[in-house]
Amino acid sequence: MEVSRSHTNDPIQIHTQTLNPSPNNQRNSILSSTPVWPTIDGPLGLTEDQSVSYARRFYKFGFALLPFLWALNCFYFWPVLHNSRSFPRIRRYVLGSAVGFSVFTVLLSSWALMFAIGGDRLFGSFWDQLVMYNVAVKLGLTGWSL
Repeated sequence: MEVSRSHTNDPIQIHTQTLNPSPNNQRNSILSSTPVWPTIDGPLGLTEDQSVSYARRFYKFGFALLPFLWALNCFYFWPVLHNSRSFPRIRRYVLGSAVGFSVFTVLLSSWALMFAIGGDRLFGSFWDQLVMYNVAVKLGLTGWSL
């Protein structure tokens, strides 16, 4: 084999030449042999051109007060989000969706926690006008009063 003709005594290089008899081919054979698909569906999913169209639509419709489409975009195009070197035309929309959904989640969570934790202590007497659970009492739609 090639190990016997090698002029080096380095055991790592000898081991590498034993495993890979062609020294010119230095790429990882596992990564190069598996196809990379833009969607989680794999070969059953969309082509690259269709994927660009869908990713762009999900990204743009996310700004139309539908931010959960950003989460769907990140989930559906997870291989693109996970692999930084694949599909650059799709990646910018998926990264934008990931950033947008993260910002939306932080804003929604802080807003919900502000009302859940703060309540009357945070807003004072204005709290009674903000909450919706006493609208029926204010309009006289119940038979009892608080």
